[in-house]
Amino acid sequence: MNTAELLVRCLENEGVEYIFGVPGEENLAVLQALKSSSIQFVTTRHEQGAAFMADVYGRLTGKAGVCLSTLGPGATNLMTGVADANLDCAPLVAITGQVGTDRMHIESHQYLDLVAMFSPVTKWNAQIVRPSITPEIVRKAFKLAQTEKPGAVHIDLPENIAEMTVTGQPLRRDGRDKSEASLQSIEQAAKAITQATNPLILVGNGAIRAQASEALLRFATGLHIPVVNTFMGKGMVPYTHPLALWTFGLQQRDFISCGIERADLIIAVGYDLVEFSPKKWNPNGDLPILHISATPAEIDSSYIPQTEVVGDIADALDAILNRVQRPAQPDPTNAQLRDEIRADYQRYADDTGFPVKPQKVIYDLRQVLGPEDILISDVGAHKMWIARNYHCDRPNTCLISNGFAAMGIAIPGGIAAKLVHPERRVIAATGDGGFLMNCQELETARRLGTPFVTLIFHDGGYGLIEWKQQNQYGESNFIRFTNPDFVKFAESMGLKGYRVERTEDLIPTLKEALAQSVPTVIDCPVDYRENLLFSQQTQELTCSI
Repeated sequence: MNTAELLVRCLENEGVEYIFGVPGEENLAVLQALKSSSIQFVTTRHEQGAAFMADVYGRLTGKAGVCLSTLGPGATNLMTGVADANLDCAPLVAITGQVGTDRMHIESHQYLDLVAMFSPVTKWNAQIVRPSITPEIVRKAFKLAQTEKPGAVHIDLPENIAEMTVTGQPLRRDGRDKSEASLQSIEQAAKAITQATNPLILVGNGAIRAQASEALLRFATGLHIPVVNTFMGKGMVPYTHPLALWTFGLQQRDFISCGIERADLIIAVGYDLVEFSPKKWNPNGDLPILHISATPAEIDSSYIPQTEVVGDIADALDAILNRVQRPAQPDPTNAQLRDEIRADYQRYADDTGFPVKPQKVIYDLRQVLGPEDILISDVGAHKMWIARNYHCDRPNTCLISNGFAAMGIAIPGGIAAKLVHPERRVIAATGDGGFLMNCQELETARRLGTPFVTLIFHDGGYGLIEWKQQNQYGESNFIRFTNPDFVKFAESMGLKGYRVERTEDLIPTLKEALAQSVPTVIDCPVDYRENLLFSQQTQELTCSI
């Protein structure tokens, strides 16, 4: 047995189902070992796509997704997706091929110090310098990738080490008991909530990772406290629930800002600061905060909790709930705020303007997709509208890259989502800018037999940057481009292509596309004049509660 074969056995021991990657000279031994493995190697068209697939796999399963590249340009291509997983707390293990140890000390073809290069974008990384340490390296990599807060790790395997003979076996996976918050912190939290007049729950991605949605719903309803979610906390409370105040995190004033301003206690549950800087909602650092999470609070001058409850989130919520005395009736002011939010959302239900308003696109998406179906958002102006207007019944049914905010994630993410949940319908929502960054992976989707819909918000430019330029300078520059015929592009790859030519056609087109047995592409022109109109409305927003 050589080192590469031992590496693959260790990966099998970790329960790895898929490895996403691109073949290369320096990972030949690993590819050969995978030939007789239970692990399915998914050949992608670009290493960035491979990393994004591993990223989304990790988000949906809680198990580390694995991606593989060769050295040099293969490894540099991998980095964007690795960094995205790390900042968005998705467990991921990246494996890179490397030159032999006998030529690292000299100028060498395609050689880069990959351990140094990946260090800033991973939780931990290491090079396998001796065959015998392979089991320890792999076990540590997966343990760190999957331990709260999860993230990316990196293993570098020199080609001469990969071919060396070795004896050994995978290490036993150690179990981890749930950590319990201290009784003192639970009692302090209960006291703070009891004394608060207008508490507000802010729930984030950490609560999804902790699978704490049922506990959160018991907590919120039992104490009559409204809930607002971050972009990455969608679905922790069903959006139809009377206590749900929907999404928080736009870098502009919005209805929910009124709820934040009148709150006298923010109960932050599984909130990661990278999701939305507390300086945006607590600039003076004077808003009382209760931190409930699996890990202690990060240091930030605008996020200094008066109490930290650190431990299993679901258990902590139940323990606090049992110790709090709150009024038996919900605050009617919160119901008024919810009515205003819902009325704004609902007013686009029958809009027929064309090109389609982004609010209408999002509204129709919600009508077509079921509670368990998955929407994956790329990054761009459409992401802001999805974050604000697309609401969820279940956790992990709307995935948004928000910590690193990397363009190009949607299409690779759609592939990973269909591999994890082949029974669910999946839509990858992307701008025309993001689409052309990883559209080559639609060939991968066709080859794998993973049918999902790619919905292109077509505006012929980098809409989010134009929005920001207009807000800041009153003009826009360098953001326009031309596009191919997206329908013909899809058809050339053996896919189905559609073009929306009337707003009334969007829902029927979405339904037809979702019923196809091959991946589909929908070209939907959007009216991004709504971006600046929204900015103007937020500037004029006054709180009536």
